[in-house]
Amino acid sequence: MRTIKLIIQYDGTNYCGWQEQPNGPSIQETVELALAKILGQRVRVQSSGRTDAGVHALAMPAAFRTESTIPLRAFVEGLNGFLPEDIAIQSAEEVPNDFRVIGGADAKTYCYTIYNARQRAPLLRRSSWHVREPLDLAAMRTAAAHFAGEHDFSAFRGQNCTAVTSHRRIDAVSIRQDGPLIRIEVTGGGFLRHMVRIMAGTLVDIGRGRFSPGLVAELLNAPDRRLGGVTAPPQGLCLLQVSYPQAP
Repeated sequence: MRTIKLIIQYDGTNYCGWQEQPNGPSIQETVELALAKILGQRVRVQSSGRTDAGVHALAMPAAFRTESTIPLRAFVEGLNGFLPEDIAIQSAEEVPNDFRVIGGADAKTYCYTIYNARQRAPLLRRSSWHVREPLDLAAMRTAAAHFAGEHDFSAFRGQNCTAVTSHRRIDAVSIRQDGPLIRIEVTGGGFLRHMVRIMAGTLVDIGRGRFSPGLVAELLNAPDRRLGGVTAPPQGLCLLQVSYPQAP
């Protein structure tokens, strides 16, 4: 039995998220159906986590097990031949059978992109949140610094989140501006449902002047989702990378 690790890139606009669901096409289902055409049977492909409807991924790790002996290149060139243009396999490698794609990661990095200008940008509508009002980046950066560390992120947890604990570790949050584009990059050990989107929405509300920069610290010390900012829309969010411990 072989365990194959894939790195998948996708535009999530037309999908109901990573996980297979009855209410629409998913990334998982689309990859599994394409893979079945190569293997001759359906196998389960597990990813390092779920992305919501409309969320994108630059490099999503996923893995499956197979008894097939076909070469690794078939899981890249061959599989891409059966996938739609908005999903592509970037690489494939054989990993030990005890590799844990779920729960085994050291850290994940997400980027949330904001298009901050008066007029809309049609070419960016699928990959950014259009915010018309000027944003106070200094206030946003002051607020973002409070996220670092291990905290109770209940105030940044979406409805129907099934995580056993709301405590999470955030390693770094950076905010960079390139013309009208503002990118919020978040690295951490794991994330709750909608957590990065709520973090981004709260930072934008602080940048708008709706809240003071101290709100983030207040919400981490006394969590209450009702007192936080909006949940940023999904199209601005992209999973950049997932890192795993190096083999000894």
